[in-house]
Amino acid sequence: MKISTKGRYALRLMLDLAVNNTGEFIPIKRIAERQEISEKYLEQIITQISRAGFVKSVRGSQGGYQLAHKPEDYTVGMILRLMEGELSPVACLDEPGGCERADRCVTVEVWQAIKEAVENVVDNITLADLVKRYQEKGECEYYI
Repeated sequence: MKISTKGRYALRLMLDLAVNNTGEFIPIKRIAERQEISEKYLEQIITQISRAGFVKSVRGSQGGYQLAHKPEDYTVGMILRLMEGELSPVACLDEPGGCERADRCVTVEVWQAIKEAVENVVDNITLADLVKRYQEKGECEYYI
């Protein structure tokens, strides 16, 4: 299982909003510059994030984005699922009733264990946790 560029950039975008939160709205252009990501690509990502209610936006010269909730209210898993869908390593885990071989499939237990391990990690790390890690590392660049 690989996290797509869109998922990674969405997490970086949300972290950027959390780290740089001053109470003011942050233009997408500034986020793009700090993260060295195409502004056009970030606009596509922020649209999806905004529709989900994860961020608030204001248009105009003083416009931009800010988190809709506190950083501790967002988990890495929430953000990744928004962009990626389910985080299962195989499709049969996401299908109701599994696949037609589920009753005799031994490998499904492996896939289930992998899914649970990934979910245990991403669902237990919040944006607030990442902000704290960022601050502990200082003002260095961060890559996810």
